[in-house]
Amino acid sequence: MKYGAVRHYLKRTAPETALLRKGLNLNRLSSIEADTNLLPPLSGADAPPAEDIRAVALASLEDMKAENTVEIDLAGKTSLADTMIVTSGRSDRHVGAIADRVIKDLKDKGFGNARVEGLPACDWVLIDAGDVLIHVFRPEVRGFYNLEKMWGADRPQDRAS
Repeated sequence: MKYGAVRHYLKRTAPETALLRKGLNLNRLSSIEADTNLLPPLSGADAPPAEDIRAVALASLEDMKAENTVEIDLAGKTSLADTMIVTSGRSDRHVGAIADRVIKDLKDKGFGNARVEGLPACDWVLIDAGDVLIHVFRPEVRGFYNLEKMWGADRPQDRAS
């Protein structure tokens, strides 16, 4: 659209017309348009108050049939997070599917994008969702690192025996 056609449809001030001549486009909204076209909320800015991030993560793990899920309360132990969830998948493919589902559910519920490490290999996937850290292991890798012992929580098998 040429400058004359733009001027015909939109009334501009002198500084704006000078910028249009230079090829710069100013997309200003009128006050009526600004009131009707609200900006979308920032991703992860405000989590829904009715949903608890911990509950969303645990529900996702249960839906994906994660095994031996342990929740560790980190309040007062570290400033990294308030809760750590450690769980296992049966294989590297299962670990990847569990991690993908947790990430998707957290994003869908409005908790934003979680930071993820280890997804390509799927031996051990760490999902950092802010106040909650979620570790998804293959069973052999989980036994090797034994995070539950390091953070002072018992594994489900240890409590049963």
